[in-house]
Amino acid sequence: MKTALVCGAGGFIGSHMVKRLKKENFWVRGCDLKYPEFDANEADDFVIGDLRDSDTCQQIIDRDFNEIYQFAADMGGAGFVFTGNNDADIMHNSAIINLNLLGVCRKRKIGKIFYSSSACIYPEHNQMDPDNPNCAENSAYPAAPDSEYGWEKLFSERLYLAFHRNFGMQVRIARYHNIFGPFGTWDGGREKAPAAICRKVALAHDAGEIEIWGDGKQTRSFLYIDECIEGTLKLTRFNWTGPVNIGSDEMISINQLVDMVMKISGKKLKKKHIKGPLGVRGRNSDNRMIFEKLGWKPELPLEMGLGKTYSWIEEQVQSSQKQPKTALL
Repeated sequence: MKTALVCGAGGFIGSHMVKRLKKENFWVRGCDLKYPEFDANEADDFVIGDLRDSDTCQQIIDRDFNEIYQFAADMGGAGFVFTGNNDADIMHNSAIINLNLLGVCRKRKIGKIFYSSSACIYPEHNQMDPDNPNCAENSAYPAAPDSEYGWEKLFSERLYLAFHRNFGMQVRIARYHNIFGPFGTWDGGREKAPAAICRKVALAHDAGEIEIWGDGKQTRSFLYIDECIEGTLKLTRFNWTGPVNIGSDEMISINQLVDMVMKISGKKLKKKHIKGPLGVRGRNSDNRMIFEKLGWKPELPLEMGLGKTYSWIEEQVQSSQKQPKTALL
């Protein structure tokens, strides 16, 4: 039986990867600070542990796994990444995790490990025009990410590539572009734009209004979780290191995204534009390289993925509103 280790298995992408690997009859070990928040744990063995602790890394990497997936990171949406209040934790925690994992993998002579980087590594100056962002893989340098989150991701990319060059470790690196879908964080400050908008629309009364950060003209592309998992597996099992974009090239403005969610919900709402953390003006996945190398491209239209996501978040909102309030003593 093939074996896999999923680091960050309690998170959104990691928990989906565990489920997919189980469908492929892998024996799967997961590790995270917590179990999946919104779905059942399907890993054969789940270690509750802190990957910033090298002892935890040595505990979970006790064999030569066929595949290791590294999703663990201190991360969140714009409200977490771009405020500046979490920069030290973001850089320190995520860097320590990757340093620990690679150190143990080298000692254990692990053959292959996948690392989830981010489109946030791309230079800010190439993403000022919302209609014409440049996110081709070779545009990453000269480096100028717009956040400390992006700088840490870029450092870790180079760390994995150094272990590949110096120690012959097979690494695979993907730059994710805004992954979304059911069973992900949808409130609390770490949620991404699709989840935040779905929540706001689900909470709003018809003919009411919802708040949108900025003028809503900033552009992004969003990739549904099932497509992300498929692209990740194809890259991991292909004889090529990357880094490569894994994302959708269906670019849309935030205003258009809100309109799409309103259409799905059947509600007509007014947009109220307010100040808030925004990130770059435009970002879109350049998928030429991944199609050239792997012959793969995402196929699910954004509206279909949003429909599935909105239905799930609407259920969460309704469920949370039915919870009894704790009495004040």
